[in-house]
Amino acid sequence: MTNHWIDLKNTDCALIIGANPFENHPVSSKWLMEAKVKRGAKIISVDPRFTRTSSKADIYAPLRAGTDIAFIGGMINYILENELYDHEYVANYTNASFLVHDDYKFEDGLFSGYDPKERKYDFSTWEYKKNEKGEIEKDPTLKHPRTVFQLLKQHYSRYTIDKVCEITGTPKEIYLEVIKTFAETAKRGKSGTILYAMGGTQHSCGSQIVRSYAILQLLLGNMGVPGGGVNALRGESNVQGSTDFGLLNHIITGYISTPIAQPEHKDLKAYLEKETPKTGFWSNKPKFFISYLKAMYYDKATKDNEFGYQWLPKRHPKKNYTYIGLFENLAKGELEGMLLFGQNPIVGGPNSNREREALKNLKWMVAVDLWMTETMRFWTEEAGSNPAEVQTEVFVLPAAASFEKQGSISSSGRWIQWRWKAVEPLGEAKADLDIIHMLALELKKLYAQSQRPEDEPIKNLYWDYGTGNECDIDRVAREINGIDLTTGKQVENFLKLADDGSTLCGNWIYSGFYPEAGNLAQRREQDDPSGLGLYPKWTYAWPLNRRILYNRASADPTGKPWHPDKAVIWWDENQKKWVGHDVPDFKPTIGPDDPAFVNPFIMQTDGKGWLFAPQGKLKDGPFPEHYEPWESPVQNLLSPVQNNPVIKIWRPEEQSDAQNYPYVAITYRVSEHWQAGAMTRNLPWQAELVPEMFVEIGEELARELGVKSGDEVIVENKRGSIKVKAYVTKRMKPLMVNGIKRHQVGLPWHFGFQGLITGEIANKLTPYLGDANTMIPEYKGFLVNVRRAK
Repeated sequence: MTNHWIDLKNTDCALIIGANPFENHPVSSKWLMEAKVKRGAKIISVDPRFTRTSSKADIYAPLRAGTDIAFIGGMINYILENELYDHEYVANYTNASFLVHDDYKFEDGLFSGYDPKERKYDFSTWEYKKNEKGEIEKDPTLKHPRTVFQLLKQHYSRYTIDKVCEITGTPKEIYLEVIKTFAETAKRGKSGTILYAMGGTQHSCGSQIVRSYAILQLLLGNMGVPGGGVNALRGESNVQGSTDFGLLNHIITGYISTPIAQPEHKDLKAYLEKETPKTGFWSNKPKFFISYLKAMYYDKATKDNEFGYQWLPKRHPKKNYTYIGLFENLAKGELEGMLLFGQNPIVGGPNSNREREALKNLKWMVAVDLWMTETMRFWTEEAGSNPAEVQTEVFVLPAAASFEKQGSISSSGRWIQWRWKAVEPLGEAKADLDIIHMLALELKKLYAQSQRPEDEPIKNLYWDYGTGNECDIDRVAREINGIDLTTGKQVENFLKLADDGSTLCGNWIYSGFYPEAGNLAQRREQDDPSGLGLYPKWTYAWPLNRRILYNRASADPTGKPWHPDKAVIWWDENQKKWVGHDVPDFKPTIGPDDPAFVNPFIMQTDGKGWLFAPQGKLKDGPFPEHYEPWESPVQNLLSPVQNNPVIKIWRPEEQSDAQNYPYVAITYRVSEHWQAGAMTRNLPWQAELVPEMFVEIGEELARELGVKSGDEVIVENKRGSIKVKAYVTKRMKPLMVNGIKRHQVGLPWHFGFQGLITGEIANKLTPYLGDANTMIPEYKGFLVNVRRAK
């Protein structure tokens, strides 16, 4: 989240798209309803199905799954054409005035530089135009035809109201009401927030969908302000923390890129030269990265050995280490073992039949969980396997529940909150941290006498968290914050980190949460001087206890708040610094005489919000463009290019066609169950609430199929089939898409063959393909057929 949960009370309009917070993030409803009652805020729900969130919305807009970019693109076009955007904000705080390379173009559904053989882009024209001094050329009037602003208008001019409604199936009058209502937030004293979750990301264009949200918010002046922002509603507790700590393949802690085994990263000097921009706050990356290496290897990391850089794992440039990529590598026999912590890929992963088959190639698997899961028993007949053919050795370790261990959890709003242990774990169950601790100690013991160079990373790994079976979590927390090695004291925050090896820090963005004063994540003071819900002494928010990111943009180019009743920070001419209720996301002493005074987006090299994403920051285009989902019942109405041309497709032969599989399917969660179901299908009271797997279908489709609620039906496509009960509701209505009525169906993905209640696995039907940037699977918007079971 750029903002945070409580900040929702400050909004004047919440556009909820790709999310169902009233069910999946129920605490948010408290603050949204407060905004509605006290501020007269409007709530807009955009969703393929009418959800509990939709029932509380002022406007419900249905759309066909996977057409979010078209929906938002039409909003952008209408706002630009009718000059409903915040001109002062756009001209000063975005790259709208920047001129773009003369050779950049977009035509026939493709951006310049596309290579159809390699299925990727050359990004060389996705650049700004620069003068002989290397400075970006600009036009403050925004009228030059090569400005980002004019190219943005040109790009989205095709996204007319009628065309968008033909693509999305959204009724025209409802769509116009959505646009006009949300566009009101560009007015002074108003702000609007966008809330999204997996419904926005789990698509073959998921990254660009989220980009489109950001562009819309920049145009309306809604970034950096209370009640504004682009706010991701994380899928479960501490998902924010897991990504902060680099549990994705391409990053280490603090969103720093992992090194790749290629010449540009051959040594520490080359890596830092390649990865460190000359301007923007990321220019401090050497301080963060070298402090991380010191945390990894401590006194073994010296300047003479590049601070242990060569011990850090390097990704192979041609290997795909994403979720699907790992399973495809496993299917080829390239992996021998797998550690699973709270992971149940047989239920939660896409194309789960394929993943079950791939698991058979493992020599060993360690699964850590609270209950037996489907993945632990992938080798059984009930999983569809022949046990005699599976040689995998499976180790099952019981895990401690959340209330049986202590540590920090980070909320969607970046608040790092400490959680204390309530009771001891049952039986032999242990906390994940203790299991990792025991494993690390044993591995270091086993490799202690090794003379092999490849074992140096384990031998030199710094592991000073105690010698017993319980990890000293306080030591871990202190290391995460950072330590000044010259004094032995905790660093105050990441501004004190150095690139000379004199500081260590496990995660630079968390630096500041545990200074010499103590663990600030344990704070619970309830003072809120601003009245905006900032609560600065309730726990700690990264970075630097900042509650609203990019908050310099909450004030105008002279430093005065855009919204006096929502003032967060402002320029104090007497003190010659930025002051206010929040920690400035800006160097506090930069004043009006400095050109950087109007550069609020400090993590960008140019200090501006990007309407145009240069340099191939996104691999599939500098502007979001609508493409149809990989499986679609219709042709792309905006260009001759049907699908995103650079998505990763692993199994093209499994693409389902609309003639045989005419219905658009989505997967979703119900509030009565949790994720892959192990935690709720094993609790009797919880299991009784939704005891059976089902497919949700609309009344009209049910009549066409001749089924009623409770009837058994087959849901199928080229990847598999499942037999489930039909659940006929008014929530799934057909949409008119390009003049043809199209039906959508919904599948909850919580069920499997283990637990007190069991049911078919929805993810047997989802495809194996990935977004061009993140490789996230397309769990929403694939094709199926539904028929009565014999």
